[in-house]
Amino acid sequence: MGYKVALVGGGGIAVSHLEALRRMEELDAVAVADISKERAESVAGRFGIAAYTDYRDMIEREKPDIAVVTLPHFLHKEASIHAAEAGCHLLLEKPMALDARECDAIIAAVRRAGVRLMVGHTQHYIAHNRAAKRIVEEGRYGKLVMINDVRHVNYYADTRPGWFFEKAKAGGGIFMNLGSHSVDKLQWLTGSRVEQVKAAVSHYGAKGDIEGSGLAWLRLANGVPATISQSGYPGGVSRNETELVFTGGMVKLMTGQGLWASEGGAYVEIPVEQEELPFVLQFRDLVRYIEEGVEPSSSMDYSRSVVAVVEAMYRSHETGTEQNVAGEAVR
Repeated sequence: MGYKVALVGGGGIAVSHLEALRRMEELDAVAVADISKERAESVAGRFGIAAYTDYRDMIEREKPDIAVVTLPHFLHKEASIHAAEAGCHLLLEKPMALDARECDAIIAAVRRAGVRLMVGHTQHYIAHNRAAKRIVEEGRYGKLVMINDVRHVNYYADTRPGWFFEKAKAGGGIFMNLGSHSVDKLQWLTGSRVEQVKAAVSHYGAKGDIEGSGLAWLRLANGVPATISQSGYPGGVSRNETELVFTGGMVKLMTGQGLWASEGGAYVEIPVEQEELPFVLQFRDLVRYIEEGVEPSSSMDYSRSVVAVVEAMYRSHETGTEQNVAGEAVR
């Protein structure tokens, strides 16, 4: 059975989805909607699909089986609920929504409509990450005792769209946008949810009202502690590293670049066989969910948990106290 797919949003990430759809016989991209007519027509022309400036009009006319929502964070709730009520299955870009309450509204709408939704946590589909997860699961280097995740990037680059710097539209700054990747990576690699958080952020950016850095200490349900360190101020060295410390060794994961291990000496690279494009693997999980009911790892409940952890980070900074992800201070 083939599925018609429409893109709600025509930005750069939409192009990545469309490139993946080109490789899949079971999915057929039919249209893209974007408030910028020029952008919608440019993307549509490149991929031979229809262009719209109103996603509601697109969904009504094209009647897609699947809607891929790639809009700014503050529009996730509205667009997802509309598409679900129109009978569309959904692939929703991360983070799922601005906050857990909005996630709950989306989940309720999806369940009422009887459609399927998964969130695009692409960390689950990158070959180096998948190899690191197998190492954790196999216990190759003993028991996992801690994880340190570091991300440094110029978050204030002029190429980043302006809405990212407005908290009301983005939900936050580097912690909401890149920190959600880190939280997801920690939870997915370990198969355990974050339960407690202590965090601090800074606001020294040249524009907007969002934080430009953050440091968080987290405890997973399995007892493993982890740290997330992120800085988005210009001038630093770009880093994207996750270090996993075991009783019998250490593993360094540089997502998309490589995987290394040490058993007491220098790091030695671990060969990782490349797989299909992450976006293709993601779509395959969605199709399987639709056809067989096999819930993906980036399910609605799981994806809500990522947003809830980021919310707990912000609460911890505001109150100066360690927070349970459920919402109360740790006593």
